[in-house]
Amino acid sequence: MMTLEPVTLRGRHAALEPLTMAHADALAEAVRDGELWKLWYTTIQPPEKMPAEIERRLALQAKGTGLSFAVRDQRTDRIVGLTAYLNADTVHHRVEIGSTWYAASAQRTPINTECKLMLLTHAFEQLGCIAVEFRTHFMNHASRRAIERLGAKLDGILRSHMVMPNGTVRDTVVYSIVAAEWPTVKTHLEWQLARPRG
Repeated sequence: MMTLEPVTLRGRHAALEPLTMAHADALAEAVRDGELWKLWYTTIQPPEKMPAEIERRLALQAKGTGLSFAVRDQRTDRIVGLTAYLNADTVHHRVEIGSTWYAASAQRTPINTECKLMLLTHAFEQLGCIAVEFRTHFMNHASRRAIERLGAKLDGILRSHMVMPNGTVRDTVVYSIVAAEWPTVKTHLEWQLARPRG
């Protein structure tokens, strides 16, 4: 059976470190960069709630259903965001990549592409996943475009899927990459990271 174990993943632009309480202050600082908790279509926690958010994520890790990472910018050595494996299905070898956010200064850089490449490589090549899922709010068009740029395909929309903290109801857009597609997606992501950026 597939098991999620804490692991550090390192790339040229970013490193993914297993989340610990020691990351709380740095993550609180990162979330202030862009005041990310004010985006109504996300559930990003404000700085003062970061310790509780880390505790919640560590509880999911203890259950074996999630594994969260602090994202370190290799260029500046600063923590610039969070990402996670979620809803791990150890019997059917599926996992979701989600709960991802980056400080405004880290957005539109190679960091997200490289983080997704590292997480997907680990999921397909070490964990033996047959599918990796991505979910986002229907109204989060930037997130949807980013997921589609990875090479993920649309599975469908879960209508009236969740009640958001502000009381609005979220339609959740579901995407996935399956194992047969992984070699092509990997080549595409490696090409995106290698090509010159203008």
